[in-house]
Amino acid sequence: MSDSKKYLMTYEGVKKLEEELEYLKTVKRKEITEKIKVALGYGDLSENSEYDEAKNEQAFVEGRIITLENMLRNATIVDESEIPSDVVSVGSRVKVKDFEFDEEVEYTIVGSAEADPMSYKISNESPVGKALIGKKVGEIVEVTVPGGVNKFEILEIKRD
Repeated sequence: MSDSKKYLMTYEGVKKLEEELEYLKTVKRKEITEKIKVALGYGDLSENSEYDEAKNEQAFVEGRIITLENMLRNATIVDESEIPSDVVSVGSRVKVKDFEFDEEVEYTIVGSAEADPMSYKISNESPVGKALIGKKVGEIVEVTVPGGVNKFEILEIKRD
């Protein structure tokens, strides 16, 4: 299974994934190995829920390690010095007026691997991110979202 999707990422996003990968490989693996050793000491594996839980956690962590390694291997880092400051692109911080809620919101446009909507980091592949890419200050964008259509006016574009 070759997943050769390219992941568009900022330098900060790559660093964050590298840190998570390092943590999983060093700290988390050791913790799980210890849990398995302790659970093995309880005897019969057929009725050993601690062992089953530790093995499930191990499988999850190993899967996440493979995912992170694949993402980092296929990462294309956005050179933030080449991001135009007058057009929305990956790496831009965009202040918009959200007409639905009549408020100003500032989003950072990131690659899908870095998206964190709770921190206002939206993916360039999300409906809102996709609609904002390539737009300039003053433009009004209508975006079809699961709840209907949202309308945004781009107020400001910045780079970090």
